[in-house]
Amino acid sequence: MNIVVLAGGISTEREVSLVTGKGVCEALRKNGHKAVLIDVFFGYGKEGDIPEDIFEKESLLDSEVHGINVTDPDIEEIKKLRKGDNSSFTGPNVINICRMADIVFMALHGADGENGKMQAAFDILGIKYTGSGSFGSALAMNKFISKKILKESGIPVPYGFLVTKNEIKEGLNGQKLLNDSMFPCVVKPCCGGSSVGVGIAGNREEYLVALNTAAKYEDEILVEEYIKGRELSAGVVDGVAYPVIEIIPKQGFYDYKTKYQPGMADDVCPANISDKLRVQIQEYAKDVYSLLGLKAYARIDFLLDANGSIYCLEANTLPGMTPASLLPQEAAAVNVGYQELCEKIVKASLAKYKI
Repeated sequence: MNIVVLAGGISTEREVSLVTGKGVCEALRKNGHKAVLIDVFFGYGKEGDIPEDIFEKESLLDSEVHGINVTDPDIEEIKKLRKGDNSSFTGPNVINICRMADIVFMALHGADGENGKMQAAFDILGIKYTGSGSFGSALAMNKFISKKILKESGIPVPYGFLVTKNEIKEGLNGQKLLNDSMFPCVVKPCCGGSSVGVGIAGNREEYLVALNTAAKYEDEILVEEYIKGRELSAGVVDGVAYPVIEIIPKQGFYDYKTKYQPGMADDVCPANISDKLRVQIQEYAKDVYSLLGLKAYARIDFLLDANGSIYCLEANTLPGMTPASLLPQEAAAVNVGYQELCEKIVKASLAKYKI
């Protein structure tokens, strides 16, 4: 098949996306597909070009994908690198090339790549793509809305509330913490990913700092109770729950640096938990997948506290496929290699279109 692997973009997870895209593109080529890696923001060729032979070329962008830095990228500086009008999310020829593909592998992370907007555009244009549809993507991306849906369906989630950027400016944010028993708490952008902008506040002063940090990324900030516990995750591929993996940061919490820098965390798969807990987490993962209307594949994150209580944190509709990513490790635990996993995702995604 002719497959476009769409990566990059202008989210804070841009570098993660490019590394995911490079790995996926190489795997699909090894599987016999004609795959090309394209940065959704920078596009390909000049405005007006229709590169009909693009699928005969070697994978694009490979030489420019070097890895993931310790900190998230400066998006405003990246925008300046695109010549001409840089207000559009899609660069030159992206839509035309995607329309020529049999399917687009969505290697995008964060922002407009994962919140359903790109998926909605593709739906309108009749472009097939991997992963969940626009509605499921939008639901999962908004942590506050998805939390309410899951809670009402009986899936345990941490207590939390929203604070807006306007409330911060007006000095109303402190009133949202009714008493000091709320500390410590977790402060995060409502629709962010890869733990960018996330902080843990132990008092009101740290809380205000964390709010202002998160507000640099989004207008809505989610404040949650801090639950000390083990960090677990379970992937779901084509409705099947994969083994539970445990992430053990060597210091601090599972932030951007810890996620993507080698040696910053130990990943244990299958996680060293009882069969009862494993089954419960996998069942919760499948329930979340179903309740949010997710398709093809996803990864669901959990916390397990000292009392054995499970809390669902969020659903990732386009989980990372980098060398350090969790889903490929979970797949490997059931003897599904990286190339096979990529193929499974493509086939499960095509099934959405009854192909």
